[in-house]
Amino acid sequence: MAAESPGDSALDRFLRLFADVRAGEGLRALLLGLNVFLILSAYYVLKPVREALILAQPGGAEIKSYAMALQALLLVGIVPLYGALARRMNRKRLINVVTLFFIACPLAFFIALGAGLQVGVVFFLWIGIFSLMVIAQFWAFCNDLYTVEAGKRLFAVIAFGASSGAVCGAFISHALIHAVGVRHLMLVGSAVLALSLLLFNAIERLSRGATPVAAVPAATQVIGPRNPFAVVFGSRYLLGIGLLVLVLNWVNVVRAAAQDQVAAGTLDPARMGEFIGAFYADYFRVVNLLGMGLQLFLVSRLIKWLGVPLALCVLPVIAFGSYTVAVVYPVLAALRWVKTAENSVDYSLQNTTGHMLYLPTTQEEKYKAKQVIDTFFVRVGDVLSSATVFIGATWWTLSISNFALINLGLAGVWLALAVWVGRGFHARTRQPS
Repeated sequence: MAAESPGDSALDRFLRLFADVRAGEGLRALLLGLNVFLILSAYYVLKPVREALILAQPGGAEIKSYAMALQALLLVGIVPLYGALARRMNRKRLINVVTLFFIACPLAFFIALGAGLQVGVVFFLWIGIFSLMVIAQFWAFCNDLYTVEAGKRLFAVIAFGASSGAVCGAFISHALIHAVGVRHLMLVGSAVLALSLLLFNAIERLSRGATPVAAVPAATQVIGPRNPFAVVFGSRYLLGIGLLVLVLNWVNVVRAAAQDQVAAGTLDPARMGEFIGAFYADYFRVVNLLGMGLQLFLVSRLIKWLGVPLALCVLPVIAFGSYTVAVVYPVLAALRWVKTAENSVDYSLQNTTGHMLYLPTTQEEKYKAKQVIDTFFVRVGDVLSSATVFIGATWWTLSISNFALINLGLAGVWLALAVWVGRGFHARTRQPS
């Protein structure tokens, strides 16, 4: 970590315990971390509302299984609409307009529920799109503020806000849902998101005179004229990132199905729901805590030691090892710990490194390509995962070892894509971005 400088503040010195924070950088990094903390808190406050409303619908459980595919189809139209706004607006106005829209939506749902309307399906689709678009927009803003060098040092600190915000939002919803009810949680989520928008505007004002930042005109000019999908498919580097994200999400859902099948083969079916619920409650608590610890103390150091290209390959290598264990020893007790390690790295190192991939891109690529990749490609990966699970479980009756073999193949593709994208990142960072 960096040595002390004459311009160091107490905050700079404190944050230097976790990352290479230099003089004058601490305040903005902390505010950005608080910003994404509020965004994730808002999402996790609203998430239980989604579950309550969709499961109250007739056939709600079945609707959930098709919702990811419908979200992907909706994004084909929504993302170009975002691109149309970006053609007419600078980054400050774009982020304000889009976030205000998402702040207003829970208020509209609140009124509709009060009028007795059934909004479960629409709310489910909305929150799936909201959770991807607003977070992608936040990280596009971070990429726009920082140079490649500064982003590689500071993104780990900022990303800790996302990890802790998810935990805090879940705690808030658990504490309030019985006190205020499902419907009023919508107002809480909207209020938290409104706080994040106020903070964004304060950061934008602060950033006009801060260093290191991208050129000042980038804050005032319109984002760019191209269609967001054309931006991605017109660049081998960006398309590689999209395919990388797609495969990562394809693997994730198959993994969950595989774990459930292991449990199903080792327990009394009468106690299956109870056991799986307890397993996942404990599992995700450990994963989240371990992921937060990795994010705070190790991620910045690992990226500094390994570099972004090698850091990008860590998770697919771990995943390959996990699925090898699943093939030769398909027992839940053994899988639990390798999966804990895998998901903890996913939520910390992989997540932070993935955001860094946009540092050596143009402003148009940052805002438009990230929207396409972090929304459409994510949902397509989810759809492929669900299709793989459905076909494997119902048509072919695959065992846990069979699912693990599929995952081994996907992990190999994932690793190859990580190497390809890592080389592209290295090539771009050797040139002016």
